[in-house]
Amino acid sequence: MHTTRFPGESAEYRAARDELLRAEVDLRRRTEDVARMRRALPLGGRVPEDYVFEALDGKARRLSELFEPGKNSLVVYSYMFGPSQKSPCPMCTSILDALDGEAPHITQRVNFAVVAKSPPARIREVANGRGWRNLQLLSSANNSYNTDYHAEDESGDQLPVLNVFVKRDDGIYHTFATELLFLPSDPGQDGRHADAIWPLWNVFDYTPEGRGEKWNPKLAY
Repeated sequence: MHTTRFPGESAEYRAARDELLRAEVDLRRRTEDVARMRRALPLGGRVPEDYVFEALDGKARRLSELFEPGKNSLVVYSYMFGPSQKSPCPMCTSILDALDGEAPHITQRVNFAVVAKSPPARIREVANGRGWRNLQLLSSANNSYNTDYHAEDESGDQLPVLNVFVKRDDGIYHTFATELLFLPSDPGQDGRHADAIWPLWNVFDYTPEGRGEKWNPKLAY
């Protein structure tokens, strides 16, 4: 498939690697196909209200105010950190550790926010402890955003959903959510549904050990 070779590789290795390379090309094409399908989705439902969130500085921020001029898409990640939780979800926290570094790049093109049900003071304490500097963190403690957009179930448990909204002349519409979360998991797989924004597992996937079956990220090591 190409002439590049690495020191000491065998013919057996090259044959297996080329087979994998063909699969990688197919996966990339399929990934791009899925992305095109996602971009081609018709508008979802119009947002029922202009939700009022509370920023970490205590100021109110409406959903409509999260759209900066010239940026018509808004990505909202729901952080599993409710008022009754002693600590936030370690997996969500791992995602946000990475996205804090990426946020300045992300916001060059789209709007991005992280919403948690806990009060601002609790969110601020976590953010300071993690050293987060770039994430736009908001509290949904006093609105129905979490329940409306399926980041909280009927018992009050928090769910890690990523939602995307778009702004049009006649209002704000929902356009996408990571709905794999709501499907039964395939045999041998868990419910991870936001891998595309989570570098951790993708790095492990390059190694012979892979993701493993029992290891999960922690808040501290």
